[in-house]
Amino acid sequence: MKKYTLFILVAAAAFASCESHTYEDIQDDTVIVGNVTYDAHVKTIIDNNCISCHADGGAASYLPLTNYDEVKTAVQTTDLLSRIQLQNGEDGLMPQTGRMAQSKIDVILQWNTDGLLEN
Repeated sequence: MKKYTLFILVAAAAFASCESHTYEDIQDDTVIVGNVTYDAHVKTIIDNNCISCHADGGAASYLPLTNYDEVKTAVQTTDLLSRIQLQNGEDGLMPQTGRMAQSKIDVILQWNTDGLLEN
């Protein structure tokens, strides 16, 4: 009986210490040569992570992020860059479904640094 209890405790500790990662979270960062642009790099990230709420009919449709001008304006006039950098569990994190992979956040931050270029 003691071996069985010990096994259960060790197994429970092992499972509790595991973290779940998607391939995107653990993959190598892709190096972008040249400037980051909305069309080539940022649009796909926004479409995959933000549009479900930030478009017509979405919970945050008051702040649409459906095209270059809207996303550029949000970066310049809202706290979008700060909110995507928050950690899971922090108030205000965007997207609300959970933090994006750091590589995606880095692309958006670099886009801002490079001058918010469209294409």
